[in-house]
Amino acid sequence: MPVFKAPFNGYSVKFSPFYESRLAVATAQNFGILGNGRIHVLDLSPGAPGVTETVAFDTSDAVYDVCWSESHDSVLVAAIGDGSVKIYDTALPPPSNPIRSFQEHGREVHSVDYNPTRRDSFLTASWDDTVKLWAMDRPASIRTFKEHAYCVYQAIWNPKHGDVFASASGDCTLRIWDVREPGSTMIIPAHDFEILSCDWNKYDDCILATSSVDKTIKVWDVRSYRVPLAVLNGHGYAVRKVKFSPHRRNLIASCSYDMTVCLWDYMVEDALVGRYDHHTEFAVGIDMSVLVEGLMASTGWDELVYVWQQGMDPRAS
Repeated sequence: MPVFKAPFNGYSVKFSPFYESRLAVATAQNFGILGNGRIHVLDLSPGAPGVTETVAFDTSDAVYDVCWSESHDSVLVAAIGDGSVKIYDTALPPPSNPIRSFQEHGREVHSVDYNPTRRDSFLTASWDDTVKLWAMDRPASIRTFKEHAYCVYQAIWNPKHGDVFASASGDCTLRIWDVREPGSTMIIPAHDFEILSCDWNKYDDCILATSSVDKTIKVWDVRSYRVPLAVLNGHGYAVRKVKFSPHRRNLIASCSYDMTVCLWDYMVEDALVGRYDHHTEFAVGIDMSVLVEGLMASTGWDELVYVWQQGMDPRAS
């Protein structure tokens, strides 16, 4: 399966919602602590080497996350370590990019997520404890959501309700928001330690997963959240990212500081159904293709991006 070697440490990887062979990778120099960043746009190709870089964009600070526009096939949004949010058009050469830059967050922007139903807006989550709502055609953010008491590591839209999103924070809470309401509509004290990631089930819009420094993944039903539906144990260190499959209701992918990527079926007793140990440093970014069932990608601090079919060895050629 294809492997791409980046010059910097990988932070995030996202498949294009328009082209089954295209993905974007967010990277940061010196493990994101100090230095530059780079966004790579990669295309999968038959035969060796299996992946080619179509364009790259350099930034003066770390790139922690990236997402594709749901309305323009060439447009990317990037979360930058200097607190900025930058828009890139991959159809234009690097000197013509970024096409937009927003500077509002007071600290690092850690995640970005494009609205999959409205397709006209996106969310950013920041270490300044806030989430911001943006639109491409607005010169400034539409709204700031400020309730969390510590860094917000991820904010992600509900896959069916265009006004609803969830946020995961270092204050150990998962919050549910409706942009039409003045404050959060639900607060779930999901873990006793920092929550690093969350994601919605793509087939049941009331079910979410959270991952934490406590090494667990928990699955929640917002209709009855006093007790989680499932607690998934198997990672040896903090679980950095959790992602529901776009094709299978019960399947969850995760990656961890234990350097592994895991697959889980949260509905069965022996939930761990796959473990991949191809990374040699922290595994921090994972995605599953919407367009090709079973196609996965991961990236980590070993500066490598792997793309593979579920059930295959990512290191196999």
